[in-house]
Amino acid sequence: MDAADKWNARYRARKIDAPQPARVLYKMAHLLPSTGDALDVACGFGGNGLLLARLKFSVTAYDVSAVAVDKLNRLARRDKLPLLAYCRDVEREPPARDSFDVVAISHFLSRPLMSALIQTLRPRGLLFYQTFIQDRVDNSGPENPAYRLETNELLHSFKQLRILFYREEGDVGDLARGFRNEAMLVAQKPDVACEL
Repeated sequence: MDAADKWNARYRARKIDAPQPARVLYKMAHLLPSTGDALDVACGFGGNGLLLARLKFSVTAYDVSAVAVDKLNRLARRDKLPLLAYCRDVEREPPARDSFDVVAISHFLSRPLMSALIQTLRPRGLLFYQTFIQDRVDNSGPENPAYRLETNELLHSFKQLRILFYREEGDVGDLARGFRNEAMLVAQKPDVACEL
């Protein structure tokens, strides 16, 4: 079973009428510009893209699952939102350079894609990223450690950008409180192009 088949089966089994955005995006939405072009990477049912479209961004969304893309396009049409979702494997076909003012990605980890995410941002563009870490306190998220960030990996992976916000609590302190099992980052591309 390839990745598209696996995710199509998962999305067929899930019934979600109101997809939720990543916490990093809705908590840090005050950092967004007033308008622009936004990309929701590995969008699933599109919680990130729908929020951005409601905030008047022109949104493009990519996912490998045709099932998820179809549902997201139907939601966007129903609510008359400026969002178009496409079935696209971003690992094989990364987004074009200097194409977006905002990139949102959650619960997806492709280390080779990270430099492409930097490149797809326009100068002063913002990256909102949230995904699972290895220092977890419960069984949420993927079992395979290859799909979990090492300590501060997200922070170091985007060190070419201006870090505006970062949170990764790991397994420190009172484990019943706080933001656990994931890291989140908001970073801005400099005015001048990043050299990779």
